[in-house]
Amino acid sequence: MNRMLPGTRALRTFDAAARHLNFTHAAKEVGLTPAAVSYQIKEIEDQLGIVLFTRTSRSIQLTPAGAVLFEAVAESLDTLHRAAVRARRVSRGAAHLRLSVGARFATNWLLPRLLQFRAAHPGVELTFDISDDVRDFAGDDVDMAIRFGAGKYTGAISHRLFDTVVVPVCSPALLRASPKLKTPRDLLAHTLCYVDCKPDGIVWPNWPMWMAAAGITDFDDSRSVAFTESSHVVQAVVDGGAVGLVEWELVEREVQAGRLVKLFDVGLRVAPEYAYHLVYPAAADTDSRIGVFREWMLAGVRQMSR
Repeated sequence: MNRMLPGTRALRTFDAAARHLNFTHAAKEVGLTPAAVSYQIKEIEDQLGIVLFTRTSRSIQLTPAGAVLFEAVAESLDTLHRAAVRARRVSRGAAHLRLSVGARFATNWLLPRLLQFRAAHPGVELTFDISDDVRDFAGDDVDMAIRFGAGKYTGAISHRLFDTVVVPVCSPALLRASPKLKTPRDLLAHTLCYVDCKPDGIVWPNWPMWMAAAGITDFDDSRSVAFTESSHVVQAVVDGGAVGLVEWELVEREVQAGRLVKLFDVGLRVAPEYAYHLVYPAAADTDSRIGVFREWMLAGVRQMSR
């Protein structure tokens, strides 16, 4: 029996084309040109002796045979991907713990405390996946994650760490150059930066909201600059002489060290149910590495609250 089948790369190309039903979009996903995608699909069709797509001048559609192959290919690629993740975990060794965490949390909260963890637990090797994306523990090479949200993740255990207050900060240089920065209204003469995002549909605190809390009702936010990441806001504050709205818990050390200055006593909390959470698969609750890191994190949070 002839068991010659298309290679993995060709099957990935077919999978992308079948999901998008668009060779241009599939090409962007797999890093090829639309012409190369079309050529690979034709090669698979010739190799298997079937037609996978019906083509018109405006669209493509899976044939019944193509739909059968697509279902099997999608399942097979997912199985291979998950097996590769398990294989990487096995090769990492039993003492290796991989944590997914956002860049700002890692830089400003976790890394300054990392020496303490390594000194207390030299037998655990901790590495990081720096990302704000929600990871699939079964499909991504991570054991735990720190995420901001409501803490509801299917099949996972979530421990609330702390919520956050958004406050205005500036650089010491800006404060020296702007001695009139005495009241919230004085901010109207400056470039104001903030994070523009809606986690789970909740609007992140912005300048109109902060100005309203400070009693300023005639604020025009047309000069405000929006960023998608808080790290970009802090960078603009440090480098560009702007005033930024940032999370106090993630810049507290920089304020204490004199690298940033907190302005005024007005802060905005996100929705009460939202906070930073430590998350890991429910099936891994008895994993000793996870237990060690969990207890260390929760102890650090308790110390911070005191």
